[in-house]
Amino acid sequence: MLPSQTSVLIAGGGPCGLMLANELGRRGIQAILVDEKSSTAFNPQANATQARTMEHFRRLGFADAIRHLGLPGNFPTDIAYSTRYAAHELARFKLPSAQEAVEKIHSLSGSWSAAELPHRVSQKFVEAELRRQAEKLPGISINYGWRMTGFRDLGNAVSVDVECVADGTRQTIEAAYLVGADGPRSLVRERLGLRYGGETGIARDFMGGRMYAIYARVPDFYRTVPHPPAWMNVCFNPERRAFMATVDGKSEFAFHTQLKPHEREEDITDQQAREMFQAAVGVPVEVEILSRGSWTAGHSLVAEHFQKGRVFLGGDAVHLFTPTGGLGYNTAVEDAVNLGWKLAAVIKGIAAPQLLDTYEAERRPLGLRNTAYARQFADSLGLFKPAGNIEEDSPEGAAEREKAGAYLAAHGRAEFNIPGVTFGGRYDGSPAIVPDGTTPPPDAANEYIPTATPGGRPPHMWLGDGRSLYDMFGFEWTLLCTGPDAGPGSQAFIDEAGRRGIELKVVHVPQAHQLYEADYALIRPDQIVAWRGDSCSPAQQVFSQILGMANTDSQAAPAQGTIA
Repeated sequence: MLPSQTSVLIAGGGPCGLMLANELGRRGIQAILVDEKSSTAFNPQANATQARTMEHFRRLGFADAIRHLGLPGNFPTDIAYSTRYAAHELARFKLPSAQEAVEKIHSLSGSWSAAELPHRVSQKFVEAELRRQAEKLPGISINYGWRMTGFRDLGNAVSVDVECVADGTRQTIEAAYLVGADGPRSLVRERLGLRYGGETGIARDFMGGRMYAIYARVPDFYRTVPHPPAWMNVCFNPERRAFMATVDGKSEFAFHTQLKPHEREEDITDQQAREMFQAAVGVPVEVEILSRGSWTAGHSLVAEHFQKGRVFLGGDAVHLFTPTGGLGYNTAVEDAVNLGWKLAAVIKGIAAPQLLDTYEAERRPLGLRNTAYARQFADSLGLFKPAGNIEEDSPEGAAEREKAGAYLAAHGRAEFNIPGVTFGGRYDGSPAIVPDGTTPPPDAANEYIPTATPGGRPPHMWLGDGRSLYDMFGFEWTLLCTGPDAGPGSQAFIDEAGRRGIELKVVHVPQAHQLYEADYALIRPDQIVAWRGDSCSPAQQVFSQILGMANTDSQAAPAQGTIA
């Protein structure tokens, strides 16, 4: 039997649910996670961990463990576009291996000034590591093989019904809050009566409509294909279009192809699945099917609300992507990061319940933004059709290959060099941000301009001793002091944090002043700039506003940032 009471019950053991368990457990909050699957994912699913997600894994202390998962350290993470994998290579977008990413990160600046670079790893490996990390934490109970069957919001708690899949044992758990991270067919969302909004059923020549996924073992693939290895392989011909990520850098692949109008997923046999794979390769190769199934591309959906009462939604339960740009899983992780510290602050009595209203206010606009970017990338790839003679050994065929190669090279840069998408998400207008009257740079997918305007990711820099500025931040709140005499002036924030029971780390980094353009910056637990100014005198008002206590703190006045 599971515990009968908990602070947070999490329905769903994918990236969002597991990341939330880690965020809560690190803050001493009890949580029970249930998922009807027997374990974490077997199928590869998402394959790209963006740099911002890696920065959050670094904040939690296990980015290095994640970076050692999946591909060998020296395996190229290029994206290769071919007519067929063993035929003509059309274009290649080169990216660093895991080893090169660790070496290169210290020399990067501008858009890619970051504590971590992206990592190409199957979600199945990430989920397993997130589970291992969560299970280490006191107060966290991870339970695969248990499903949530219903719930009732009682006003002061949520009564949640769960059932053991193996033997039908049923139990009711009382939780202060329920979080539905239970995927696109979310029972939690359904019971709340909330609907997706946006676009679905988008038809494209590729990445729009019914797709067929094959998890395959192909031991001879790299001996058969004459081109250098790549992490992502995209084939582009009139017969069979597909994308395929390498899972282990040796013999396992996650293959996805668009079904033709006459192909019915329920009729496909193992042999036909092998033939699909072989058609994409272009030469006979032995294929072992590990698993297979269909899914639908062409979604760009976001739920109308992310919260109702004491019940919250995150991940695929509130936003559904066509998986171009690798944005679905990474957006789900950031949902958990955002919600985790807020739930903990309210449960501990540090913040008012109104703080929880900022979860939807902050994350729903990001869901709309990121699904729109994913659709843009899917249109770019899926609406560009291969010419009928692109495989011909003729001058006309060569000309078509050159044309397609130029287009796909540009597309690769647009889809896979996206620091603006990765780092540029902002929470402008949120009550948990204190604006200072400055305007952030425009949002652009392929360019990120670091800014300390409150509401976004803190500008990053490497310090003289080789440490990341982010490694100086505290796990909870950080007051970054950048002025030459800023340290002594921080006492107002220190006193106010002590009065409220807030864990605040004060960090003095004068060399960051040019980046932050103020003597002080307050960094939230999710590493977002909450406030900046040249005087700490409004500390009480700043915390009151951010924590949703402005109406209950009799001495609090509207907070403002002050920029010299």
